[in-house]
Amino acid sequence: MSVLILLIIVSVLVAGGFLIAFLWSVKSGQMDDDYTPSVRMLFDDELKSNRSSTHSDSTNKS
Repeated sequence: MSVLILLIIVSVLVAGGFLIAFLWSVKSGQMDDDYTPSVRMLFDDELKSNRSSTHSDSTNKS
């Protein structure tokens, strides 16, 4: 039974450590991404045009 209590305490400490590390990374700006949102729509359009051209090429061969 004492092992169970020890495991609970250790798991709470590990979870707290991960929470502190996450909060520190957010406050230090590691989660900020200024570049990707501005060009995301360009990447989506490029992927859609490639898919549609590949699909139309395969239908023309039949």
